[in-house]
Amino acid sequence: METSLELDVLIYPDEVRIATPDSLRQWELETASQVSIPTVRLFVALYPYNPAAMSPNYDTAAEELPFVPGQIIKVLGDKDCDGFYHGESGGLSGYVPSNMVAEIPVDDEYLKHLLMQQGFLPVDHLSLEDAGMSLTPLSDVASIPDNVVVRRMVALFDYDPWENSPNVDSEVELGFCSGDIIYVLGDIDQDGFYYGDLQGQRGLVPSNFLQPLPWD
Repeated sequence: METSLELDVLIYPDEVRIATPDSLRQWELETASQVSIPTVRLFVALYPYNPAAMSPNYDTAAEELPFVPGQIIKVLGDKDCDGFYHGESGGLSGYVPSNMVAEIPVDDEYLKHLLMQQGFLPVDHLSLEDAGMSLTPLSDVASIPDNVVVRRMVALFDYDPWENSPNVDSEVELGFCSGDIIYVLGDIDQDGFYYGDLQGQRGLVPSNFLQPLPWD
């Protein structure tokens, strides 16, 4: 009776080795280190885009992603030679014209996750004049002392002082919605609140509802 023996082997440029559990693990690690994982970037739509009516590429319009202002789009990789990114949003994927969107300047992976879950940024935070991620400006800059540090924050959750505040003087606090951009003036107080500016309104805002947002 003839018997056969099957062996796994690893083929290298200069030799063939019999695979062992240790060598397989080493091979997997070496292979994984050579795989380039594209960085996920988030963009927000500045204008409405209907590829069927607006695309400059009639033959490939069906491969492009439609969107509306404020819609958040996840992008992998850089734009191609035609000026298009490849993006995903709302369960769809396709090509995205770079001149219709602006990158959201955020590196924190948890915040990216929250923004993708949210799906949209409020449209009134978008400035179409400069075709970039320009958010509602800080009001009355002249009233801020020179020694006060101004930081930009994005709201992670909705906040209603009348319902959510732990303080009896909730009337001095600001209400806001998830995705709102708030400029905080100075340092956090002993109760965990900043003094913030939201579209010209100022008041106390809870730090645990906010996430720092880089300027650019």
